[in-house]
Amino acid sequence: MLTRQDLINNRALAEDKAIGCICGLAIGDSFGDAARKQDNRVNYGITTDFNQGASWSTDDTEFALLTARTLIDCGGKLTTDHVVEAWLRDVAVQDEFKRGGASETSAAMNLRRGLRPPQSGMYSTFHMSDGSAMRISPVGVICAGDPAAAAAMAEIDASISHYRDGIWGAQAVAAAVSVAMTDATMDEIIDAAMAVIPHDSWLWAAMNMAFDIVEKANGSVLDAWMPLHDALLSSAWATTAEAIPSAFACLKMEHSDFRRGVILAGNFGRDADTIGAVAGAILGAKYGAGAIPQRWIEKTRYPSGTCLQFTKGLDLMETGRQLAALIR
Repeated sequence: MLTRQDLINNRALAEDKAIGCICGLAIGDSFGDAARKQDNRVNYGITTDFNQGASWSTDDTEFALLTARTLIDCGGKLTTDHVVEAWLRDVAVQDEFKRGGASETSAAMNLRRGLRPPQSGMYSTFHMSDGSAMRISPVGVICAGDPAAAAAMAEIDASISHYRDGIWGAQAVAAAVSVAMTDATMDEIIDAAMAVIPHDSWLWAAMNMAFDIVEKANGSVLDAWMPLHDALLSSAWATTAEAIPSAFACLKMEHSDFRRGVILAGNFGRDADTIGAVAGAILGAKYGAGAIPQRWIEKTRYPSGTCLQFTKGLDLMETGRQLAALIR
């Protein structure tokens, strides 16, 4: 297992893992979004690659770029003021968010009304959505090897739009990415995620339920697949306590390489873009960009600005390098 100092001493490795995380998130986001579309399901059943017409991106990638830009602008010393400033500059100024999540739309409305964290996240019907977890992976990158710091920073970022389980989901993903950056085993990655989740929360119960199903199935995807969907089903498919356990259950079942893990997570259904994005970010941080099909990186490298206009044309690889520079 690597240490944070190892990454500081080996900048090429740090960049490979940071780029792997950011590009992995974007690939999982786009792959999951494509895989759940009816045309793909009719034509292919199971999606294993991007078809020629596959387009991207969704709010997962573009809000992750917002988090990344905020971290880069503040030199990795994140405060609530930095988050508010970024959202007022890049989110609240837009009248609408195509493909955007309800939690982010609600937070933008609250900011315009003058509310600030934690109230901007608390006073929302959607405060338990997975919208914070989908965007938080850049925090795990710069906090490589320090899951406690990742969890603390994730709370700062997530509180602008989320509360309780919505924050805990972000903390779990950030901690997992932080440990994945150091070549941890998947069990160690999952342990880091679980360590930051309160034991009396819905998310804690759902995570344990998902892992119990996987273990009873002896890791068999075929035996666990339908029971996982039945047990985790919630009234809204973007709920933290459904989507995040789904992502980690997929990772527990398949983490042997990046491609296989993302194909499994992206085909899970329901909020598949977020499930794919979380799995892709963690696997990308663990295995690095060198383990990701290059054509997949190029396919998703430059966002379309579909949700957040400022992200159009940004280079994800350059963003990864800038995040790697904050590991110090």
